[in-house]
Amino acid sequence: MAKSESKKARFDFATPLGVGIALIGIVGGLIAEGGEAQDIVQATAALIVLGGTLGAVLVTTPWATFVSACRKVGTLLLVRSPDPRELIEQLVAFATKARRQGIISLEQEADQVDNHFLRKTMNLAIDGTPLQDLRRQMELEITMRERRAESAAKVFDAAGGYAPTIGIIGAVMGLIQVMKQLDNLEEVGHGIAVAFVATIYGVGIANLFLLPAASKLRARAAEETEMQELILEGVTAIVEGLNPKLIRIKLDAYLDRPGVSRKAPVPLGEGKGRAA
Repeated sequence: MAKSESKKARFDFATPLGVGIALIGIVGGLIAEGGEAQDIVQATAALIVLGGTLGAVLVTTPWATFVSACRKVGTLLLVRSPDPRELIEQLVAFATKARRQGIISLEQEADQVDNHFLRKTMNLAIDGTPLQDLRRQMELEITMRERRAESAAKVFDAAGGYAPTIGIIGAVMGLIQVMKQLDNLEEVGHGIAVAFVATIYGVGIANLFLLPAASKLRARAAEETEMQELILEGVTAIVEGLNPKLIRIKLDAYLDRPGVSRKAPVPLGEGKGRAA
């Protein structure tokens, strides 16, 4: 049987599109008001905000959690969650073969499955693990993955909370330097404008990237959890010996969500054909 799911990543255009639209709106508004883009380009302010925020996050977050959160950044652009339609087709194909030849006949095919969660669940079922113990074990794994995903999201939440405050610190530092030049009103005006760039950076980074990133990581985790629940329900139904048609009907409920078409892909192996 062909593998139902590979580690193919789908590019998520929403993330760069959203950031791009936000930047165009902000910079466009600045220019419309008679300003220039270079008015908000300040390397010192960026250094203060980025360095201060990173330092605060490192103080708050255990190193292992911080590294894990950094690795999650790639998921903001690349989606690796499996297609639920393909998972359903494979589970129905497994159910069809198990009904004809017994669940032991799936041992070789289960070992070739790319999806770690599906492979582990199928192997437990094939090994004769009691259904209650199988469900308890895999539900525990789902819970632990949710906790790890939430820990990563909280890192970005924390950074989004610190960045605006660090920006204010940068602005105050700039104003301190301005106060040293009160005898030159022209320089004072320019210095005040530059000082507040740090505040713009802090608030902007927090609200255009850090906090949205935390929300998207939670959304990704919710999608992954849903697919794992689909797999667990499907394998459980196979172990219970349910009719493949009933299994398909049961799992089709997972297609009733935004962004997922109910149109089935090309069926896999023995799972050809839609159930009546």
